[in-house]
Amino acid sequence: MKKYFPLLLTSVWLAAVSMGAGALWAYDYTPGGDTGVPTRWPSQSKIPQDASQPTLIMFAHPKCPCTRASIEELMILMTHCQNRLKACVVFFRPKGSGEDWLNTDLWRSAEAIPGVVVRADEEGNEARCIRGTTSGHVVLYDVHGKLLFNGGITPSRGHSGDNAGYSAIMQLLHCGFAAKTETPVFGCSLLDPKEECNSKDILLTR
Repeated sequence: MKKYFPLLLTSVWLAAVSMGAGALWAYDYTPGGDTGVPTRWPSQSKIPQDASQPTLIMFAHPKCPCTRASIEELMILMTHCQNRLKACVVFFRPKGSGEDWLNTDLWRSAEAIPGVVVRADEEGNEARCIRGTTSGHVVLYDVHGKLLFNGGITPSRGHSGDNAGYSAIMQLLHCGFAAKTETPVFGCSLLDPKEECNSKDILLTR
């Protein structure tokens, strides 16, 4: 038994590492649920819709580390789409939260992006209205209020880099069409206070 004990320990360790890696992979690549985003701009929304350019809205949680990747992608997108769209990042603010709830680096990072307006979403009313219930969820509506794009702009949870959502928006704005107009959203729940973000917060930038 002593002869095979180190081999047994190694086998157990490898199995544990494999299980942990599998769980982490599943966590990173499990998207939020399909919430049925309105195909027309909801009249009850209090977010101003631009009459001259498409309007992009990103729903975000100010304390979700994996949303940094979505903010990073939005910054790149706005850099390459100047004067082609208006963008608004809406940060969830729960009832009874203190003044410092929104005072995070995510808010400041979004606010620093040229062409982006940042606003608080009191009690998640806008998220419910447009049904963007996962942090990092992006919707794009044209000047007539028609939904052009619905989904996420990261390849996985907490990771930045080439992804189908970013490419779709770029195609829509520069070419007027895109092969894919809906992508998975990877992030924390905006409306479920019990969900915690366990992201390693890795940013793999271009």
